[in-house]
Amino acid sequence: MEQNTIHSLISQFCKFCFCRAGFVSVLFFFCGFSLEVKSQTGKLASRTELYVAVNGKDNNPGTLQQPLASIVKARNIARQNKSITFIYLRAGNYYLKEPVIFSAADSRSDEESPLIYKPYADESVKISGGLPLKLKWEKHSGSILKAKIQDPIVIEQLFVNGKLQSMARYPNFNSSAKYYNGYAADAISPSRVAKWADPTGGFIHSLHKHEWGGFHSQIIEKDSKGNLKTRGGWQNNRQMGMHDKVRFVENIREELDTVGEWFYAAKEKTLYFYPPANLNLSAALIEVPQLKSLFEFRGTEKAPVKNISIEGFELTHTLRTFMETKEPLLRSDWAIYRGAAVVFEGTQNCSVKKCFINSVGGNAVFVSNYNRKTEISGCHISNAGGNGICFVGDPSAVRSPSFEYNQFVPYDKLDKTPGPQNNKYPAQCIAYNNLIENIGRIEKQAAGVQISMSMDISVHHNTIYDVPRAGINIGDGCWGGHDIAFNDVFNTVLETGDHGAFNSWGRDRFWHPVYDTIQKIVSKDPGLILADVIHPITIRNNRFRCDNGWDIDLDDGSSNYRLYNNLSLNGGIKLREGFYRTVKNNVMVNNSLHPHVWFAKSHDVFTGNIVMDEYKPIQLNGWGEMIDRNFFTDSLSLAKARSNGTDINSKSGDPLFVNPSQGDFRVSDQSDALKVGFENFSMDQFGVLDRSLKDKAKKPVLPPQLYTEMVFNKEILVEWNGATIKNLNGLGERSATGMDAEKGVYVVAVSKGSKAERYGIKANDVILKVDSFETNNVKDVVAKFNAALWKGTVEIVLFSQQNEKIIKMKND
Repeated sequence: MEQNTIHSLISQFCKFCFCRAGFVSVLFFFCGFSLEVKSQTGKLASRTELYVAVNGKDNNPGTLQQPLASIVKARNIARQNKSITFIYLRAGNYYLKEPVIFSAADSRSDEESPLIYKPYADESVKISGGLPLKLKWEKHSGSILKAKIQDPIVIEQLFVNGKLQSMARYPNFNSSAKYYNGYAADAISPSRVAKWADPTGGFIHSLHKHEWGGFHSQIIEKDSKGNLKTRGGWQNNRQMGMHDKVRFVENIREELDTVGEWFYAAKEKTLYFYPPANLNLSAALIEVPQLKSLFEFRGTEKAPVKNISIEGFELTHTLRTFMETKEPLLRSDWAIYRGAAVVFEGTQNCSVKKCFINSVGGNAVFVSNYNRKTEISGCHISNAGGNGICFVGDPSAVRSPSFEYNQFVPYDKLDKTPGPQNNKYPAQCIAYNNLIENIGRIEKQAAGVQISMSMDISVHHNTIYDVPRAGINIGDGCWGGHDIAFNDVFNTVLETGDHGAFNSWGRDRFWHPVYDTIQKIVSKDPGLILADVIHPITIRNNRFRCDNGWDIDLDDGSSNYRLYNNLSLNGGIKLREGFYRTVKNNVMVNNSLHPHVWFAKSHDVFTGNIVMDEYKPIQLNGWGEMIDRNFFTDSLSLAKARSNGTDINSKSGDPLFVNPSQGDFRVSDQSDALKVGFENFSMDQFGVLDRSLKDKAKKPVLPPQLYTEMVFNKEILVEWNGATIKNLNGLGERSATGMDAEKGVYVVAVSKGSKAERYGIKANDVILKVDSFETNNVKDVVAKFNAALWKGTVEIVLFSQQNEKIIKMKND
């Protein structure tokens, strides 16, 4: 029968069956070809969805009853049929053999009708870059088993029943260790290396010498003299060498010595594993990541990928990429790898939404170079080896770029034109309502959200915690316009130092590593200050807590910032070297303003804030444009401020917080803070909004002590690291302790098992100094201790049993 006769018969049948259906979409697959059917109105109607299932077949029509087998096949069909707007995946685990890559050919022209990939009917769908292994295990030695690997595959992570196992390492994995889950100064000592027959392929991980991130190297060989030859160490843009103590090694055969460790002998194609005693390996699911990415959006500015969204999946099992973290960013401390589980490059209005990005080896999401209106929202990002979300532009868009801290372009050679010189950067993008936690498992120069060489990035309503460095980081001033709002960021800077829950660097084209040179440049050409950060950067309505640095750290030339309505729970706000910063209407619990290395004419403004300690200036040549009309919770701190010539119209007293024990630091209508211009702001809008994410998210620990005038009361008792302390008062306490005067802070009691007890503090001791500062009242003890926590170890001088002794209390 002729094909046109078949078409005619089918058309007549459809017209008979659907004559009253109006706009009904029908797509027939018949004799190897498809048929699109016109409705009664004569307009072309067609299918709007395809279905994929783990038990499907790629020669199926892609219906709910006869689904396809692969996402790539569905993409290819949708590429040819633009009427398809939904690709539904049925429940199951999808193991990708290659990343799913979208090009301009996959775009949808209508922003209101994007192509959406999502689970069918909220079914559970996991998309993995791993490979499940069926292995035959046999005894090797002791409790260690072994299995042959038949196919040539990558084995650099091992998941057993969904749990990541430890590559053979020294020292052994310790979940309670502060750095790298265990570290040892002798990790690559000659005596240790002598035990290794052939460590080729092993890895050396260490912190930066100044704890500014980390380094990673791979062992190439061990020579005849026992020396290790390595490649790597390029992961940090401040090349100062490895930390002399915080380091560990992995992927060494001889270090396979405890439960949960494994080693793959590539030459032998043999996997060795030390399983838990109760694990049934023959029935266990064993998976090994094979891919660096799962989804890639690859377009250009001229031919972008448009209007495609990935929604509702669990995305997991990608390779670790720390050895590819090489590209230096603009004079920040960062190097970067432009890859992730999901990569956006050359896109418009594309998104990843409501996905669980879990246990990926490197970055979770990377928005690279030209992108407009990219959205990452409603996602839970957990256990990433690198960053959570990155927005990073192309250095070609930057005028007169420099790439290392000490590099700079001489003034007479600077391009002095403001703004970018091309469009190869993310702009008008958003990270919204994401839960980001436990990231930077391997790479320590990592952030929950990283922004560099971008413009107008919105970071709203994210909850970020348990990170090794900053929760949110802005690496340069290019090109501003960012809005950081309603985020909840805490448990930060856990494995590094000298940083903040929010951190930024300026180091823009006007900036120079020598202070006097900056001063000369900006005096000669003040317009250069805002040549890169052409739009103000706003940080507002966030809650930050950092116990190892500052809550907000605007470092090294960070300029053109607006900070308001932020709740700072511990570390205060630091402003260093920059210009045109306005800090207004913030609450700094147990802390204050840290002005570092200000210029004579910084144009900085600090007003309407509530502070609970004296300012902490370092090397100031001026106090900005206005430091006034603030509220201090004690009169001594206000008096100290006025001695500097600031805060003439500021006030002090009890701020009358509404409910500080529950985190509500609004003030009552009777508070004098309102008289200096402070305005209450919402205290219950921080972090994620979705109930499902709220239920999973941790909350920050609220501060135990507020600085108010009553702290100076000699009899008040304060809890500090498990010790009850008070101002030493009266002849009785002098006699009991053996002190020669009423000075220092008296330890009334110490709780059993507390941190104070672990470090040898006893009842009847007197705290004389903290971090070399004399402590004459309980406020001094708490303030100086909190201010020094970022160092990792705080030295404390005690008068104990009528002798002075020094303890070094670690930040653990």
